[in-house]
Parts: sequence; C-alpha cells; structure tokens
Amino acid sequence: MIDRYSRQKQFKPIGDAGQKKISEKHVLMVGCGALGSANAEMLVRAGIGKLTIIDRDYVEYSNLQRQTLFTEQDCLDQIPKAVAAKNRLHAINSMVKIDAYVMDATSESLFPLLDNVDLIMDATDNFDIRLTLNDLTHKSNIPLIMGSCVGSMGMSYTILPNETPCLQCLLDITPAMNATCDSVGIISPAVQMVAAHQTTEALKLFVEDTEALRTKLVTFDLWNNQYHMINVARAKKDTCPTCGNEPSYPHLNYEFQTKSEVLCGRNTVQIRSNRAYEIETLAGRLQTVGPVKTNPYLVSVEYKGYRIVFFRDGRALIHGTNSKEIAKTIYYQLVG
Repeated sequence: MIDRYSRQKQFKPIGDAGQKKISEKHVLMVGCGALGSANAEMLVRAGIGKLTIIDRDYVEYSNLQRQTLFTEQDCLDQIPKAVAAKNRLHAINSMVKIDAYVMDATSESLFPLLDNVDLIMDATDNFDIRLTLNDLTHKSNIPLIMGSCVGSMGMSYTILPNETPCLQCLLDITPAMNATCDSVGIISPAVQMVAAHQTTEALKLFVEDTEALRTKLVTFDLWNNQYHMINVARAKKDTCPTCGNEPSYPHLNYEFQTKSEVLCGRNTVQIRSNRAYEIETLAGRLQTVGPVKTNPYLVSVEYKGYRIVFFRDGRALIHGTNSKEIAKTIYYQLVG
C-alpha cells in the first residue's frame, strides 16, 4: 500500500514517530478565508487527526483570488465558507475528521469547542477576535499561532501560554497596522507566505521539536523585498491582564464583544443578535420584500439597493453600506 505521507516522514525532524504524533492532533481553525484556507489545506494534507473550522461568512467571487479552497459554484450557491471548506478538505484527505461551524467567533461560541484541542490557529481578519483568542489561549493553556496579511505584507507569531509575551503585551511595542485589504488590497503570495510560517510552526509543536520553534515575531513585505525577525521577549509584562501574574482576561467579557461591525475588505456591516432564524420561515416572509435566495444555511434578499443575508445563528450581513446606523435601520425594517 502506498504511504501518502512517505515524503513527509522522510524529513528527519518528523519521521515515523513525528507523523504518528501529527495524526493525533486536533486544531481549531478560527476563520476560513485566505489564511484559513491555506493553513487548513496544508494541515489536512499533512495528516492531522482532527480539524475544527469556525467561520461566519459565505463564499463570494472576490474571495477566489486568494482563498484556495473555494470554487465559482460555491459563490453561485452562497455556500458558507466553513461548509465549502469541509467538503473540499474531505475530498483531499478523507482520513481527517473535520467539523465545520457556521457562526461568529466569540468567547461564548469558542469555549465549547476547546475540548481536546491541541492548537488554536488564528486565521481571522478582525482585531477584536484576535484579542479574544489571546485571552482564550491563556485561560485554556492552548498554544496560539497568529497570522495576518494585507497588501504584500504579512506577520506571524507563536504564542505559548506562560512562556512567551501575548498579543496584549505586544501592542505597546509593535506599530499599529491601520491598512486593510479594503483600502490597499492584498496579493495571494502574501497569504501563502504567512500560512507557510503558521503551518510550519504548527508541525514543530506537533512533533515536539521545541528547540526549532521560532520565538521572534516575523514580518515581511514581499513586494519591497523586506523580511524582519523581531525579538519580543522583553515585552512580557507581569501586569498584563492576559498573561501577567493576576490575569483577568478582559476580552472574554461580553461588554468587550462587538455587536455590530464593518467587515474587512467589504462594504458590509455585520449585526449580531440573540435571536435564531428559522431559514424557511424567514424566506417566506421576505418574499414580499424583494428577490430571495436561500440554502440550508442562510437566506438573502435584495431590498432598496442593499443585499441582506440572514444566518441561522441570528447574524445578518447588510451589503452595500459601511454605516452601522444605516445597517441597523435596514435590519429592523426587515425583522423588527
């Protein structure tokens, strides 16, 4: 029988023993857009034991330039990214157990998914969610590998609870990146570069090659041929509310969680409510409002020049505006 992992096992730092360890690992992938797609595919091809994907969005044509797991048909059918990714990844490696959740990443939604998780992978495009993950990883004592990219630039950093500085510690020493893919765009190679750093660090953790772990924050700009490794060891603070001597994990508190937000890279506002939608019933009600499109996961309607998408978990995306006030007005006009 042909061993699908033979080339990977020939790599000495992994070998047969390392491959067995990899096959026993469970990764929580938070976000399945560009970074999530790239990391998930590499991890599944590497033969991890289980992958849990959480993502709040669905596939659109502007994703296809850099989000490698999706197809044009996924766009036409408005398939949620988590579902489309699961389908594609299962076709790549049916030996990996894959769970997919179409929902927002909050402390409430993530906590129940942390059982037996060996690694949290940050593949988000939202800084508030990153701060929540930063608190979660320390409270749960689970490693977190961060990644972000915009334009031709990218960043990656591995957080080990009780060992390395956390994201909160780094805020005072790293420059704020105010640019978004909406304002300056993004090229696919930057995505792949960040994902390569993230997945490589994950493999090192899985095979317990701690000496090979990168302890520095890496940043790069592919277009301008820049690559930097930043020593952040001194950034760790005893007074840090996340990783200090008396942690309070502030970003796990409900009041810190955004209830409405403008999504990165899109003229779209997300509104989060506590209500759950029965898709079939809501689709019937919206028929009188405008053209409706539905699938088992969501219903969308065209209304006054806007496109509104409702998910089962109570979220809605209002496409066509970056004004939270306008989005809320449209939302309440439709569902009260």
